[in-house]
Amino acid sequence: MTLSDTSLAPVLTLMPSLAGMTRAEISAALRAFGLPEREIRMRASQIWHWVYFRGARDFGEMLNVSKAMRAQLADAFALRLPEIVEEQISVDGTRKWLLRLQPVDAFDKGAEVECVYIPESDRGTLCVSSQVGCTLNCSFCHTGTQQLVRNLTTAEIVGQLLVARQRLGDFPDRERPTDGLVPAGEGVRAVSNIVFMGMGEPLYNLDAVRDALLIVADGEGLSISKRRITLSTSGVVPNIERAGAEIGCMLAVSLHAVRDSLRNELVPLNRKYPIAELLEACRNYPGVSNAKRITFEYVMLKGVNDSIE
Repeated sequence: MTLSDTSLAPVLTLMPSLAGMTRAEISAALRAFGLPEREIRMRASQIWHWVYFRGARDFGEMLNVSKAMRAQLADAFALRLPEIVEEQISVDGTRKWLLRLQPVDAFDKGAEVECVYIPESDRGTLCVSSQVGCTLNCSFCHTGTQQLVRNLTTAEIVGQLLVARQRLGDFPDRERPTDGLVPAGEGVRAVSNIVFMGMGEPLYNLDAVRDALLIVADGEGLSISKRRITLSTSGVVPNIERAGAEIGCMLAVSLHAVRDSLRNELVPLNRKYPIAELLEACRNYPGVSNAKRITFEYVMLKGVNDSIE
């Protein structure tokens, strides 16, 4: 067995974590647990409310669930989230978290991803990751220097938002931190917007990203409008239309050059999906309008892509 061969790696046996599950997955977990069918819908709704609306970190917080049921849930399930390994706070209030994910087997020490929070006076944007590493090798991106390890799961994507909101006191009856800028005031949410501009290409992990955003946008839980969620892609053309149809959030395109010859160097994916194909996919993006516009991102590199040509 080589170091990269995980086929023989011992599997870790962990209690399933309900944090990060979809409604259907929570119901299925409760059914497998042996809960009577007549109770599953009610219990699933209670768990959903406590995990995604109130930010519960322990089953003991679920006060409208009987004490006996809370004990049974705690014996069978967890509310596991990524671990904050390091937090950096800049002078403008921007926070960068290094998060360690749960190991997938006994040889895994726990992959790490970055999550960044950018506050303003009346809003806050969370930049989340979709993969550990990346395959695209964009010339100006540090993540591109790292080998792709794996896709994040739905729970790991949602977990980034749950960790951020807990750290920022962005759930009912939680206190905002006093270190660094965090928007506050009646009706003001610390995390009001989400952008997929962290590690990885989200359209190469579309199923997990889609399921995560359906959880995030659910009005009875985390309740972040799809108009406040932006998915940034380097241009995976075949999945752009699908993302619009299945998710329906805002779209941003990492362009960085307007000539194929230069974009081939900066964004090697352009060799597979050139600019003309990318723009056609943008024109066909479901729901695009004056009210729902596509953002084109352009990093200015001196002497490289900053001329009028």
